[in-house]
Amino acid sequence: MKITLLSIGKTTQSWLLQGIKVYESRLPHYTSFEYIELPDVKLKQKKPDMQQVQQAEAEKILKALNKEDHLILLDENGRSFSSMTFAKWIEKKQVSGIKNLVLLIGGPYGFHESVKQRSVGKVSLSEMTFSHQMVRLFAIEQIYRAMTILKGEPYHHQ
Repeated sequence: MKITLLSIGKTTQSWLLQGIKVYESRLPHYTSFEYIELPDVKLKQKKPDMQQVQQAEAEKILKALNKEDHLILLDENGRSFSSMTFAKWIEKKQVSGIKNLVLLIGGPYGFHESVKQRSVGKVSLSEMTFSHQMVRLFAIEQIYRAMTILKGEPYHHQ
């Protein structure tokens, strides 16, 4: 199974980029992995309308997906996991025959209804709110952690 981490907007903080690259380089040892950043939505208004931004982001997201992609939204209201149960959740996805598990980090206004309808579930990394820049690093690290747990490697201490 391939895992894709898809996000809206470019990661601009160099220290976050460095961390993302570390885990991105480690993941191919365990699974096929792709990290994709879709461009930010640029509207000409000084204060863009939330619905317009969500709609424009949705168009980009839906265009980037394949019909068979298994889309999971990373959302604060999603299902919470420990690292161990997240690993077991990924393992179930692997054995279920899913070809591409897509974890989506949305923009600052959340997800448009069309993206919610296209998704098959939601996962929460925390009840806390983090910047969309930081969530990228947290998500990719948790994917890596899950892979090491499944392989019985000592990265995760329990």
